[in-house]
Amino acid sequence: MQLPLVLPPVATGFALLLLFGREGWIGATLAKAGIVFAFNWTGAALAAGVMAFPLMVAPIRLAIEANRPRGQRIGHHPGRRAPGAVVRLTVPLAAPGLIAGAVLGFAKALGEFGATITFAGAIPGETLTLPAAIWSATQSPAPRAGPWCVPGLGRAGAWRSHRLGSRRPRGGALGARARAYPFVAAI
Repeated sequence: MQLPLVLPPVATGFALLLLFGREGWIGATLAKAGIVFAFNWTGAALAAGVMAFPLMVAPIRLAIEANRPRGQRIGHHPGRRAPGAVVRLTVPLAAPGLIAGAVLGFAKALGEFGATITFAGAIPGETLTLPAAIWSATQSPAPRAGPWCVPGLGRAGAWRSHRLGSRRPRGGALGARARAYPFVAAI
């Protein structure tokens, strides 16, 4: 399960190509059924999902294991069935871990480059992801503004979140005093 974290992303993409390519071990059978992953948008999604899976599973597993003893005690209440206990107890208690796993997995999949470009390529309009588009734009001799906009937007977003996070709280005694006596806020 942790293998995509240990292997280089290009090696993971090559392994996916060996498994799910048109003549791969699993891909040959799927190709007969009309399901093609290699050099297709479904392959880009599969590669990004395989690379994101370990980062997604870790916080979810930890959140579920942290609440297991408590959930088992409550779940053994007479009249409760096991599936109902999972849905009504385990999922709400593990919600922060589920959300953290989803965010981590999404962020990793959004920035995945190595496995995606090896397995799905960078076909414009079909399998071109954001990292592959930035890479291909930087490879052309004529400079374009597109690749430089992304880091600029990232910096602007980080600056704005820093500005929002460093605001003083408006409530409480100091907030009311600062509104009544503006010179107190400067102290």
